[in-house]
Amino acid sequence: MRAIVPCLVLLAALAPPVAAENRVVQPPGPALALPFSPGVLSDDFLFLSGAIGNEPGVAAVEGDAAAQARRTIDNLKSVLAAAGLDFSRVVSGTVFLADARLLQPVAEALAASDLEALPPALTGVEADIAIPNAALEMSAIAARPGVEVRPITPPGWPAPALPYSYGVLAGDLLFLAGQVGWNPASGEVPQDFAAQVEQALANVGAVLKAAGMDYGNAVTCRVYLADGRDFQAMNEAWKRVFTSAPPSRATVRARLADPRFKVEIQCIAARGAKKVVVAAGESAAGRPFSPAVQVGDRLFLSGFVGRGREGYPAGVAAQTRRVLERLAATLAAAGMSFADVVNAEVYLSDVRFYAAMNEVYGKTMPKPPPARATVGSQLMSPEALVEIAMIAVRSSSAGGENGAGDGE
Repeated sequence: MRAIVPCLVLLAALAPPVAAENRVVQPPGPALALPFSPGVLSDDFLFLSGAIGNEPGVAAVEGDAAAQARRTIDNLKSVLAAAGLDFSRVVSGTVFLADARLLQPVAEALAASDLEALPPALTGVEADIAIPNAALEMSAIAARPGVEVRPITPPGWPAPALPYSYGVLAGDLLFLAGQVGWNPASGEVPQDFAAQVEQALANVGAVLKAAGMDYGNAVTCRVYLADGRDFQAMNEAWKRVFTSAPPSRATVRARLADPRFKVEIQCIAARGAKKVVVAAGESAAGRPFSPAVQVGDRLFLSGFVGRGREGYPAGVAAQTRRVLERLAATLAAAGMSFADVVNAEVYLSDVRFYAAMNEVYGKTMPKPPPARATVGSQLMSPEALVEIAMIAVRSSSAGGENGAGDGE
């Protein structure tokens, strides 16, 4: 028996890690028939779909921005409660505003939502909301009980004026709030875009450093540009900072909450496991971003557009199919499928494409589908009609060759 025990310990140490089980979270009550789940619980985190200020099961949205903000928070809380969590466990959130000037009532609703202990890392930008009359859409990520979380503030930085943290370290992931071209020491905001993007990237680096990381730990980012014509200048600054194995990325145009700002950068970073760039038949050399970055069982995929060898196909349906084909190939290169996807972000150049995109998306994704947020934003190519980014976690419950449902 003494000889057997050491052998068992050695076998356990050599065995591959057990994949997480990705579980859909559905709060009680009526629900709309849409191709995304309210939440997906996976590994250490709950990924919450973009919520709006509607009554559960009702597509119409009523009330002013303040009322909608409160209802949006309540809808997120119902998903959190169904997973055994509350709003104090939210570590990251993205607020899409139909009008950037609505930030104040949204901030007031957040301030009344159990944020005293740990305000999340928040990003707020303007975007078109797919549902008529909706003032906002908010997606979020929450940490499960037992996951150690702490706010991150670089030394010398002032406390945020609104209820959020510059960064939140949760387990082995660091969630960064959107960083802008603001100098924390002087409070100055340069007018020049080049200076602003350099400052925003320096601020990203300062939050990473305060958490014991550096730029090499960044695994995925979102870049919001007030003017799409600054895309190339942003890329040049990006390449100077992320010199090797850059994070995956999605970049869209968005009006920012403060009209002085020209760029906002939101990131997730990981520590501990080795960072691996994943590409499926597409060379990542020379690009300022990676098609996908894998860290352990997690895969962070860039925003993919529907461009093929012959350019962009006509129509959002054809482009959505092409986007999903490219995402599926990248997932397969990492040994995963759509069944492993826990969260998706869809950006449409025109929200009137929402139904046509959903038709293709819903027939391709597994049942039940992952969490998702969908907004309208101008994309970096005028020919691109849709861009989709994803996060996947290798799941013990994923099955089939590609994880795609046959559709309805």
